[in-house]
Amino acid sequence: MHRLAEMLEAKRYYRYAEQLRAAALSVANNIAEGSGSLHTAEFVQFLNIARRSLFENASMLLVFDSMKVWPTGTIDPLLTDCDRLSRMISSFIQSQNSKRINV
Repeated sequence: MHRLAEMLEAKRYYRYAEQLRAAALSVANNIAEGSGSLHTAEFVQFLNIARRSLFENASMLLVFDSMKVWPTGTIDPLLTDCDRLSRMISSFIQSQNSKRINV
């Protein structure tokens, strides 16, 4: 995402670059912050926020792609990564929720 943000800055889309970086950092930061929770329910909330940040990233990638900001096909592997990470976070949320229920 940071490489793409640099491409946006080169085209003087500074605010878009800043938003893309922030959303990308939000994924990892929310997982890290949530892992410090003492309660599973709170951790799950942070995981949900991280997952939503992935969707924000995907949405921005699609918008920028439609604006022809970068070469065709640039975002395809990134959208695949977003989808894979979203599925991983969803599975982790399910495992945390089932742990809560089974306790």
